[in-house]
Amino acid sequence: MKSAATMPHVLLLILLWTSCSSAQPSAPKSNEGTDRDCLLAIKGSYRSGVLASWNATDDFCQWPGVICSHRHKQRVLELNLSSAGLVGTINPSFNNLTFLASLDLSSNALHGGIPSSLGRLRWLRYLNLYNNSLQGDITAELQNCTSLASINLAFNQLSGVLPVWLGGLSKLTSVYMGHNNFTGIIPPSLANLSSLQELYLDTNNLNGPIPKGLGRLGSLAFLALQGNHLSGTIPGTLFNLSSLSRFSVTMNELHGMLSSGVGDNLPKLQYLLLGENHFTGSIPASLANATMIYNLDLSANNFTGSLPPVIGNLCPNIFTVAKNQLEASSEQHWEFMKFSTNCSRLRAIDIGYNHFASDLPSFMSNLSTELQMLHLGHNEISGKIPIDTGNLIGLLQLWLSNNKFTGNLPDSIGRMKMLLDLRFENNLLSGILPSSLGNLTQLGLIYAHNNSFHGPLPSSLGNLQQLTEATFSNNELSGPLPKEIFNLSSLSYALVLSSNNFVGSLPSEVGGLTKLVFLYISGNNLSGSLPDELGNCQSMMELCLDGNSFNNSIPASISKIQGLVLLNLTNNMLYGAIPQQLGLMTGLENLYLAHNNLSGEIPATLENMGSLYQLDISFNHLTGQVPVHGVFANTTGFLFVGNNRLCGGIQELLLPACPERMDDGPKHHQVIRKFVIPIASTIILCLILVSIIFFFRRKPKTLPSRTTGHHLVGDKNPRVSYADLVKATDGFSSSNLIGAGRYGSVYKGTLWLRNTRTEVAVKVFDLQQSGSSKSFSAECETLSKLRHRNLISVITCCSGFDSDQNGFKALVFDFMPNNNLDTWLHPDSYKVPSVPPLQGLTLMQRLSIASDVVDALDYLHNDCQPPVVHCDLKPSNILLDEDLSAHVGDFVLAKILSDPSGHMLINSKSTIGIRGTVGYLAPEYGEGSEVSPSGDVYSFGIILLEMLTGKVPTHSIFTDGLTLQKHVEMAFPDQLMDIVDPAILSIEDSDLQDKIQGWGEINGIILSIIKLAMMCCKQTPAERICTRDAAVEMHRIRMQYVT
Repeated sequence: MKSAATMPHVLLLILLWTSCSSAQPSAPKSNEGTDRDCLLAIKGSYRSGVLASWNATDDFCQWPGVICSHRHKQRVLELNLSSAGLVGTINPSFNNLTFLASLDLSSNALHGGIPSSLGRLRWLRYLNLYNNSLQGDITAELQNCTSLASINLAFNQLSGVLPVWLGGLSKLTSVYMGHNNFTGIIPPSLANLSSLQELYLDTNNLNGPIPKGLGRLGSLAFLALQGNHLSGTIPGTLFNLSSLSRFSVTMNELHGMLSSGVGDNLPKLQYLLLGENHFTGSIPASLANATMIYNLDLSANNFTGSLPPVIGNLCPNIFTVAKNQLEASSEQHWEFMKFSTNCSRLRAIDIGYNHFASDLPSFMSNLSTELQMLHLGHNEISGKIPIDTGNLIGLLQLWLSNNKFTGNLPDSIGRMKMLLDLRFENNLLSGILPSSLGNLTQLGLIYAHNNSFHGPLPSSLGNLQQLTEATFSNNELSGPLPKEIFNLSSLSYALVLSSNNFVGSLPSEVGGLTKLVFLYISGNNLSGSLPDELGNCQSMMELCLDGNSFNNSIPASISKIQGLVLLNLTNNMLYGAIPQQLGLMTGLENLYLAHNNLSGEIPATLENMGSLYQLDISFNHLTGQVPVHGVFANTTGFLFVGNNRLCGGIQELLLPACPERMDDGPKHHQVIRKFVIPIASTIILCLILVSIIFFFRRKPKTLPSRTTGHHLVGDKNPRVSYADLVKATDGFSSSNLIGAGRYGSVYKGTLWLRNTRTEVAVKVFDLQQSGSSKSFSAECETLSKLRHRNLISVITCCSGFDSDQNGFKALVFDFMPNNNLDTWLHPDSYKVPSVPPLQGLTLMQRLSIASDVVDALDYLHNDCQPPVVHCDLKPSNILLDEDLSAHVGDFVLAKILSDPSGHMLINSKSTIGIRGTVGYLAPEYGEGSEVSPSGDVYSFGIILLEMLTGKVPTHSIFTDGLTLQKHVEMAFPDQLMDIVDPAILSIEDSDLQDKIQGWGEINGIILSIIKLAMMCCKQTPAERICTRDAAVEMHRIRMQYVT
């Protein structure tokens, strides 16, 4: 016994005299040098701000992250390098810190496998490798760490099966393996961990049953198995674990019924999350005995029957049973809600997508005023909405959609002044919409369509200054359209007023909807002229005014809506010619003009619309030649029946040939030959001689600026001279300088264009700079093909000579009063006097700008024929107008793709080559790869990260392998708020902040953006998300923030 007792002391002596691999062969009397050398070896492997302070002359036990043993001096007991900026693989020197009991390397950028050498740390009790990019299997040598009490490998890319030997580490109390790629079954051996308190295996690819033995773990408090492919039933023994606090199996393939006593032995249970499985049967009343439940989620299963009344006594914070087969056919079946009226902590109720029927009891109005979400949609509830529903003054969301409600919408609803989201569409509601709706000043979304409301649309809706989407279609609303609703500049998604009985004209105030994407006013009784102000709706993609009685001509101003994809003016009384300017709408895909009184010829400009694939001009009075290119070559996309005087076109249209033009006979030709031609020739010859004499006799002074035949000069582009631009910019005064770049400078100016004083930006090219002239031509060519609301709008160009007879080239753009995105993200870097002091951008503004940019890319990559790749996307090339809407500019390096695959090979010897901007340039371009849209997607991802962090990708901290992407990855997901641009958090935006803080979603919004950014920034083009999908996801995130 004595010898056995001395063994630990012998082992301790051996440990104390064992040196690191980097130490000298002869061990010192103490281990101070040993552990110091190990730490210095670790420092030498990483470039980190934390490790930089480790100095060989200091006491290493005082170094940041290092804790030494009090009993065994100069031995490292704990090493905490969490979020230390470590990049690379796990250094083998860690295993030489043989006295180590705690190792925390979480939230870094470590990759590769878990080294087997960590298995030598026999005293290790705490191992945390959370949130890195580690790959491969869990090394089997870790089973030698028999002292382990906690192991955290979550949020990595580990794969393989969960090792059976985990069940042999008898001291384990916490196991975190979530958010990896583990496959196979949950090892039954885990049931041997009698001390286990926390088991997180969520978000993997595990399958098979839940081991029954887990029900024997008497200390188990947290069991997270959600997001796998588990099958079978839940072992009944788990519901006998009185220690259980959180149990989540959502998003699996489990089935079976819950036992009648499921809640009898769960006194500590706070989270019971069973959603998105295949459970059946009734919901047991015994759940009410688990009185500590905070979140009860039974949604998306196949539960049947009625809810037990005592369930209402649970009073969880969140209660959701949505998407089941639950029923309520009488007031008695609604008793659970009556019991819930005593619950002050209840914040969310979701019983949507079930079979709840009968009248909604009046006691629903007695629920807690702290309730924030009430979802009753997609049931069979009938009767009237309780008159005192407005008592629920704390509601943020009220969904009554898709039921059988009748009667009026209660006037009391106007008392819910915190309401953000109100939906009561697809019911049988009638009466007049209450004017009290105008009191809901925080409202962002209202759905009222598919009911039987009549009377006028309340003008008080003009008070809803936060409204982004409103639908009132398919009702019986009448009277004129209130001008107030068209003054809501906040409307940025959809305004739907179709299929009602509105009369009168379309108010000119419609031009105030500058952010609106979808406007539908079809199927009403509107008349009068279409207002020219429609052309101000620069964000609009779909405009449907069909089925009315609009008359007069189609306003040419509609052509200014350059992002318009669908225009429907069918079934009106419009007359006159189809405007030639519609041919300038190069993004238009669907144009419907049928059943009007249009006359004249089909404009030839329409055949140049590369995106147009559906054109319906049926039943008008059009005449003359049908073009043969573009949509007119598509027999299914071009509809023209009912225009009997059309001719020509492609043969498949079976139209008669157009008659040849008739002349005036042979006498007419003889007159021309004998008299007109000789006289005209003589006059022209004299004029030429006079011009030559005058040219050589006069003293040359200055050569006027002349405009050459660039694509941007024509009938639709005003001509300006060098003198005009000198005057517009006060002689290119430095006080008007607003930017400078590689090929020249940009000045603010004022020009008289088409009798209007217009503020412009003049980009003057420095022709002394190599490649500048070619860049001017390239930008002219590119811009001549582009028309989109989120691209910089070019007015004209000037190419000629200045007053010293030197070459002069300039482009004239619309002036952007809010400069560019770079000035807003990094205001301290700009000292330009003309730039006003910037207060920073809110998160909402950043989301909107990002949405604008990706929409522009989507247009360039998918809607232009041929596609265009920008090649130099960065914040300084993203210009902001007075509403902070974004416009992508600077197309000097843009490439027009011409080959069938949509790619163009970069010529590294060209004058433009792979030039872009370091930090934003896709990595494959540096290797001579092809230009492709995925290069722009990479740049967009970098911009997203910069917009959230406030750091440029070339910031001084990004050295030694650390990049902006890695910087963000290391904070993902739990420390994201630590790296967010402080300007976002400091800006006062109470309306949105209240909303986000109330639901705790600001971190989720940022998390979603970061995920999208990382999908854009993948190293290889094939891994990156495509532009169209990125645009869809960006708009989803933005709408999630808004609603």
